Amino acid sequence: MASSNQLKYTPGVFGYPLLFVMVLWVVFWIESRFGLNFNSFGVYPRELKGLRGIAFSPFIHGSLKHLFNNSIPLFVLSSALFYFYRNLRWKILLFGLLLTGIATWLIGRSSLHIGASGVVYMLASFLFFKGIFSKQFQLTALALAVVFLYGGMLWYVFPVNPEISWEGHLSGFFVGLVFAYFYKSNPIENRKYEWEREDYNPDNDPFLKQFDEEGNFIELPKELPNEPSTENAGVQKPRRIRIIYSFKKNPKNQSE
Repeated sequence: MASSNQLKYTPGVFGYPLLFVMVLWVVFWIESRFGLNFNSFGVYPRELKGLRGIAFSPFIHGSLKHLFNNSIPLFVLSSALFYFYRNLRWKILLFGLLLTGIATWLIGRSSLHIGASGVVYMLASFLFFKGIFSKQFQLTALALAVVFLYGGMLWYVFPVNPEISWEGHLSGFFVGLVFAYFYKSNPIENRKYEWEREDYNPDNDPFLKQFDEEGNFIELPKELPNEPSTENAGVQKPRRIRIIYSFKKNPKNQSE
């Protein structure tokens, strides 16, 4: 039986990531519904006006496909962040978003950079390297899951497609790596079970009571249900089980 200090689910684990993704979809709906174009609020490297994109660019997407491709990994990775790293989640998400935008502003091409993919790469990088650095089995398993699901994203930190902001991907990747190294000594609390607690007493364990000192199984006596007492009886009598068998001839056999 696990004790109360193990990781537990809270509504915010999925609620805040879902809210984040919903904001992206609302912004895209407003653009489509009212014929607006917010691309000018993206990151434009090394220009003062382009600094506003550091905060706004993750919420702007150029097409429905672009938005959809970012929504699923953003929800999955941010949910993993909120579940496993509750004391770090807001620092990683908010400062990671800002630092990824700043790095993109510094190294990016002279073009508008929009989309939440930089944040996605930051989260994937952080979850992977933090799991490797921590040397805890839960986090290492999480790191392997990230590789299995999103390992193919690594190719897009290189300029393989001129239409993709590989600079934003590369920025997010290195920001996540830096965060993972900086917080590598901040482990999560390992799960503890009843037998691992200091006040654990094996004599009070109902499971161990079923075995003797040599490990042999002992069948504990079971109390028989008693009938309610009557006026003429001084003690309760055990209930009797009455089994009645009935035999009926098979009509099919009679016809034969």
